[in-house]
Amino acid sequence: MTYDTAQPQMEEESPGLFAGKGKFIIAAAVLLGALFYLGFIAFQSATVYSYTVTELTGLGPTPEGKLVRVSGSLVEDTFVRPDGSTMAHFTLTDKEDGGIQFVSAQHDGVLPDLFFNPHSEIILEGTYRPDGVFDSQNVLVKCPSKYIEATDDGSYDEADYPKEQVN
Repeated sequence: MTYDTAQPQMEEESPGLFAGKGKFIIAAAVLLGALFYLGFIAFQSATVYSYTVTELTGLGPTPEGKLVRVSGSLVEDTFVRPDGSTMAHFTLTDKEDGGIQFVSAQHDGVLPDLFFNPHSEIILEGTYRPDGVFDSQNVLVKCPSKYIEATDDGSYDEADYPKEQVN
């Protein structure tokens, strides 16, 4: 009696398309997912809504932790900074709306030189509190479209600025 001691031969499988690459594919998927998530969070936190004074006063206080921008013009004779302090208090209004709406604001820090130019647009970034005061963390000033030298007393000649034509 003879026994066949030969092992049955297994058919060799051809290597699949992803054979040996499973760990690489999983790592790449995790990395891409993490990058997408971080990009989404960064974009979402960098979004800052911009409003006029009228729009902001109509919306009311901003949610806690949410920054917004408000643009307007400095109301004459409203700027107050106590001696020895960096905290400034002032009021902004919309020139386009005829200066009907106002928002009180405060900023702790240095203000740009053009902040006091009557023709500059002031953009504040911060939060609008329930008490009606805009707490500014950042101040941007849009320069007037035309630079005109101030007179010796610091005023500007209105005749140097072209009048807007309304059709």
